[in-house]
Amino acid sequence: MAGPTKRRMVMVFLDSNTIIYLSKELIEIETIFSDDEEYAVSVITYMEVLGYDFDSNEEREFIEELLSSLTIIYIDEAISNKVIELKKVVKIKLPDAIICATTILYNSVLITNDIRLKNIQELKLNLIGI
Repeated sequence: MAGPTKRRMVMVFLDSNTIIYLSKELIEIETIFSDDEEYAVSVITYMEVLGYDFDSNEEREFIEELLSSLTIIYIDEAISNKVIELKKVVKIKLPDAIICATTILYNSVLITNDIRLKNIQELKLNLIGI
């Protein structure tokens, strides 16, 4: 079975804060998405965002529609091992470690507003600066 490091397609990962900012129209959707990229979220981001206390039904519907268009990446053994490795060298919360490990193993970029993640050297970030 091929693990995430064997995949050929490069995806752009969205962090939870990015999706929430999109739903609140704090950032324009055009500044995040491009037609020539595939977008994904960790299952952690999926759960965090759907567990968010939305201001309106419209906001929730936007999030649900957006998530349905993204690839959801589930935790496997390779991701679990990378999480353990990250947690040994960086002080990071488990959900963030899972999101970062997933992004790293897929050799992708994480779009986020979390500047604390800059401490993870092998993580490629696109900081949105909200």
